[in-house]
Amino acid sequence: MRTTVKIDDRLLVEAKTRAARSGRTLNEVVEDALREAFARRDGTGRRVELPVFRSARVMPGVDLDDHAALLDLMDGPDR
Repeated sequence: MRTTVKIDDRLLVEAKTRAARSGRTLNEVVEDALREAFARRDGTGRRVELPVFRSARVMPGVDLDDHAALLDLMDGPDR
């Protein structure tokens, strides 16, 4: 179907650039973007399963709000 849509100039430039870089048409890029946006809003988008470790507990003395200390623990004594 053919239609006319007003698009922000910066978005249009970005869409054209992405189309050129990926070897696709502008129409394909816009359709894919709309599909992804609709899927996210409908909840039909791709879901990612994250592992859950129910038995794991936080080590004594670990403060999950202290990012620097967590990075030090994760890097180990070598660094």
